[in-house]
Amino acid sequence: DKKFRPEPFLVEFGEYHPLKPIMVTDTKTRRGARKGSTSSSSSSSSVPTDPLSSMLDGTDPLSMFAAASASEDLGRRKRDKEEDPLGPDFEPWSSKRGEILARFTTTEKLSINLFMGSDKGKAPSPGSAVSEKVRTRLEELDDLEEGSQRELLNLSQQDYANRIEELNQSLKEAWAADQKVKALKIVIQCAKLLSDTSVIQFYPSKFVLITDILDTFGRLVYERIWTMCSDPRPLPDGFTVDDVNDTAKETCLNWFFKIASIRELLPRLYVEAAILKCNRFLSKTGIQEILPRLTAMIRGIGDPLVAAYARAYLCRVGMEVAPQLKDNLNRNFFDLLGTFRQISGENVQNQLVLQRVEVPEYLTLYSPAINWILQCIAYRAPESLLTEMMERCKTLGNNALLLNSVMRAFRPEFVAARATDFIAMIKDCDEAGFPKHLLFGSLGRSLACADPPESERLTILNEAWKVVTKVRSPQDYINCAEIWVEFTCRHFTKREVNTILADIIKHMTPDRAFEDAYPQLQSAIRKILLYFHNFSVLFSIERFLPFLDMFQKDSVRVEVCRSITDVFLKNQVEPTRDPVILNAMLHICKTMHDSVNALTLEDEKRSLALLIIGFIRMVSFGRDFEQQLSFCVEARATFCNLEPVLVQLIHTVNQLAMETRKVMKGNHSRKTAAFVRACAAYSFITIPSLSNIFSRLNLYLLSGQVALANQCLSQADAFLKAAVSILPEVPRSISVEGKFRSSENFLLDFINNFLATLLVVPDHPEHGVLYLVRGLLNMVQDYTWEDNSDAKVRVYTSALPLLAAMSQETYLYSIPKMDSNETLYGGDPKFLSEINKLCETLIGQILDHLKALSKDEVSAHVSSVPVIGKKNTLECDTFGLYFHACTTCICRQMLIHCYSFPHTLNII
Repeated sequence: DKKFRPEPFLVEFGEYHPLKPIMVTDTKTRRGARKGSTSSSSSSSSVPTDPLSSMLDGTDPLSMFAAASASEDLGRRKRDKEEDPLGPDFEPWSSKRGEILARFTTTEKLSINLFMGSDKGKAPSPGSAVSEKVRTRLEELDDLEEGSQRELLNLSQQDYANRIEELNQSLKEAWAADQKVKALKIVIQCAKLLSDTSVIQFYPSKFVLITDILDTFGRLVYERIWTMCSDPRPLPDGFTVDDVNDTAKETCLNWFFKIASIRELLPRLYVEAAILKCNRFLSKTGIQEILPRLTAMIRGIGDPLVAAYARAYLCRVGMEVAPQLKDNLNRNFFDLLGTFRQISGENVQNQLVLQRVEVPEYLTLYSPAINWILQCIAYRAPESLLTEMMERCKTLGNNALLLNSVMRAFRPEFVAARATDFIAMIKDCDEAGFPKHLLFGSLGRSLACADPPESERLTILNEAWKVVTKVRSPQDYINCAEIWVEFTCRHFTKREVNTILADIIKHMTPDRAFEDAYPQLQSAIRKILLYFHNFSVLFSIERFLPFLDMFQKDSVRVEVCRSITDVFLKNQVEPTRDPVILNAMLHICKTMHDSVNALTLEDEKRSLALLIIGFIRMVSFGRDFEQQLSFCVEARATFCNLEPVLVQLIHTVNQLAMETRKVMKGNHSRKTAAFVRACAAYSFITIPSLSNIFSRLNLYLLSGQVALANQCLSQADAFLKAAVSILPEVPRSISVEGKFRSSENFLLDFINNFLATLLVVPDHPEHGVLYLVRGLLNMVQDYTWEDNSDAKVRVYTSALPLLAAMSQETYLYSIPKMDSNETLYGGDPKFLSEINKLCETLIGQILDHLKALSKDEVSAHVSSVPVIGKKNTLECDTFGLYFHACTTCICRQMLIHCYSFPHTLNII
């Protein structure tokens, strides 16, 4: 067989050495030589002294094989790059699909006409088996167009889409069941649906749905032929025609012959375009030859809208299989320009009258097709091509539809450089055919991405806004105005932005038109925030806050305020006292706060509170502490429903008092003393409004410590007494991160901190000795602890070190410029006696608790504890244990800890 005749090779024999490099020589002097023969020759005249040293140059067989593989991979990647010049910057069709389906909708009833083939039998005819098979296939193909018709009427848009999806699924199932003719039937019938323009507003969406089926069919056919070529080894990505076997070529030709037998032009065109990629299996230049032929075939389609989308599909397939063939794209586009005169023809106009469709609405139906074709043409195109397109637009009388697509297709840099020329062309367009505000919208999108010449910017804005401000429809107006907001913010000052906002308010306020334009208004806010990071300038824009007032839907208004606050916190680096910023941010934060109600989720409350807290932390009046306190008073009244904000305000005021102490170096004047007492009063008034019991306890303690540091003894005494008084309110369980946990450990932590503070708190002259300690222990005694809990004894145990420290001549720590009990009592024996009595009471309580424990449990813990001393030894008959009662409270405390510790200890 000549097709598989091996190429001859010449075997050259030379001096043989096993480690010499192997060289392959391809010649055509010996026809009879066997393919794959090799010849060995020396790579150099000199022979290395050591045979193994020749391996060092990487010419051993394994190295040569690896190098050859790497070279092949590099070559394949290079070929792939050359064959696929589309980069990530090319917007694929899939990204436009959803937008088209959402934009082109209808409420009209739709229908589907399907010719699913007749059921008539096939009479056998004489002939060979091969002839019978061919005849049967041809009859089946004839049956595609001569079969029974099935028409589905009165379908809604969703029903129509569902039916098309069912056909897509049927295609896959038929293919999986090896029913290739049935699959082709489905594809042909679906392609025929693209000739139906009875509901013309829905045609772009219909095109998207049906071409999904065509894409599925093209992929299935290509994968089938690819699989046939991949036996026994996979076909490389950069394969050539020579790599394809005869069986695959025959199958591929068979598919093209089947499609060529379709009688109707439109399905034959679409189905052949769907499998256009399969031409790679047949010819190197097949695609280059077929694309011009299919382009010429489209000229036979009479309806200009149908022809436009057929060209769009051909360009889409062409970009996938041969993006380098730009000539075919241009030819399709120029043919499309030639069909524009049909729009004013009698057939199209009668169709529009019959379906009650206006010409502007009809022209927008062309937009997806024209935009796609122009996107393919403009992709990585030189700037000169835009000039050519602009000239063709002028030749067609500045066709608005074409001009709009040109501005959206070409690179924004090219459009921005010619913005003035485009404005002149827009002025000359016919307003009736395509609204000019849409053209200015497309121009504005390009100018938002690229900057026009600086000298032309003001002129561009004035010319554009002259047209935009005259748009009567509020929805059309805001769609265009929102685009130009970014251009204005990008290149101009707050004066121009204020003018734009005032005009938007003027157009959108009548009849509450803003209620239907919240997405566009939100987009305008986002663009303003993108360019105005100086909030002093932003809030000085006169119409900015009135613009915010148009957001009257609660959820939208809160979302806008959240976005403003978030941008403020990210960009406001230094604390501020600017009254413009403070007034505006207070208004915005109050809007967020007022949205909180009984139905608001906790996560939402927490999120809003964090934003407001962030704002509060950014407010600073410097050394004007009184003004800072006044701000906190106002903020408390404004944000009373968000507890975390109130907590932050209390912390802010406490910090303010400590900063005052720092400035005065602890020596308060009459004025500063009155100020820190005012801070204490603020906290004392605010804390009771908190619902969280532990927030109140901790803030009472913290505020009391701050008061002590500032020599406000009466205020500190009030804070600590208030903390003791609310201890009985502590519940036995609290919610932590959505789960209920025992409050015992939290309460014990607080009491330990409280006891540590009591060491420096002097006794009140009108109350008894250690009245705060006694009050705390009484509350602990009366508190309802959990069953079998030793928490109360642990509190008593923690109180013993405090009492021991109070009996010392010099306390472990103290507060500057404030006298503690060590100074007030000066080691008075009566004071020490009171401490000893209290210690004895606590030890008695602890011993009573130990007696109540199980004998076995206690003996397991303390059986090995030795008797420490004999002096003042107390014997416990119940447990047979001896407790050493030393005269110092420290030793007594150590002993109690030893007996309560759950392990055996050897005390030295």
